Amino acid sequence: MTPADNGISMNKRWLIAGLLSASITINLVDRQVVNFLGPVLRENMHWNATQFSWIAAAFYVGMLSGQVPAGMFLDAVGTRVGLAVMLIIWSVLGAGHALVASLFAFIVLRFFMGMAQCGNYGAGIKAIAGLFPPEKRSSAGGIFNAGAQLGSVIVPPFVGYLLHAYGVSMAFIVPAVLGLAWLIPWLALYPDKQQSQAATGQKAGATISFSKLLRNRKVVGLFLVRCCTGPLTTFYWVWLPQYLKSERKMPMTMIALLGWLPYLAGATGNVAGGVISDRLVRMFGSVDRGRKVGFTAAFILSALSATVPLAGSIPLALGIISMVLFGNQWVAATYIASVGDTFPAHVAGRVNGLAGFGDSAATLITVLATGLVVDHFSYTPVFVAAGTLPLLAMASVSFVLRRIEPEPIEA
Repeated sequence: MTPADNGISMNKRWLIAGLLSASITINLVDRQVVNFLGPVLRENMHWNATQFSWIAAAFYVGMLSGQVPAGMFLDAVGTRVGLAVMLIIWSVLGAGHALVASLFAFIVLRFFMGMAQCGNYGAGIKAIAGLFPPEKRSSAGGIFNAGAQLGSVIVPPFVGYLLHAYGVSMAFIVPAVLGLAWLIPWLALYPDKQQSQAATGQKAGATISFSKLLRNRKVVGLFLVRCCTGPLTTFYWVWLPQYLKSERKMPMTMIALLGWLPYLAGATGNVAGGVISDRLVRMFGSVDRGRKVGFTAAFILSALSATVPLAGSIPLALGIISMVLFGNQWVAATYIASVGDTFPAHVAGRVNGLAGFGDSAATLITVLATGLVVDHFSYTPVFVAAGTLPLLAMASVSFVLRRIEPEPIEA
């Protein structure tokens, strides 16, 4: 039975895609509070860029540690229960930031929050792989992943208002508490594990070994794509407010007013890029060719990061960054579809867990390196490196992943 005739109505599947998008919006809002408040926290706590990078890195150490267990957990208990448990844990941890006031305490909280949040992406990919056919999968993936950028759009005005009106503590507590309301429609709409497997024709799939997955070339190709694209998104999430303040001399009020625009472009890139990639598949009559054309155009836009330091004005810099995030999120939508194009839903959690492990490891390294480079040099080498990563991802698609087509994989 294919996702196209899985017994779950099309309307319900799109509603679930919307809830998945909302989950990752909540994920990013809760995650991004620290990054938006970074300039204020650094001033209040007297932290330099390197020390702040330790806080950011702790989150990605947590994500690195949790990626594979999260994939196993999701494949074991199902998406419905697994994602609900993760959201409850990270919401409690997010609110807990309001209770601490030391570098060490922030590092500990960020580590455990990273562990709790890392499975959200895999949960979405796993659900979409089972619920949508190839010709709709990239569009569904774009809607899902647009939530990440939408969260980044919300943070500057929303958290900026909370900071101005109520102070730092409430800027942590309010988003965490509001996010819990998502559980009500999620638990009401998403089928339980047994119903989902019956409706989508999935296998139980717990017997596929990690060693077999690690030896699979397509798993390695997807792993490398995540390694080369995840750090680029995270760089703009973590460092954009501080870059605008320190290098472009924008006050926090202006960052709150304008800093969300590149993230809006990223959200648009998810949705528009997903639709374009699916149309390319239909136009060429080939999943492999359609996805690769989409990947290539998106990688070229992402590589414009290298030109940001050359921008002579704030509007031009924000415009280039907006194109970069549009392209990189187009990549993300196409990647999400490609996981479902190549692997069945019953192993998608583990495949993406492995790829997410690579993403988190690469992001951890780049977050730490960014703090050191900024303190000792400037942002220019960082932007040049950010422009190189998409080209490496393009090479991974061409020479490692190769054909994007179903991969027979058994225990």
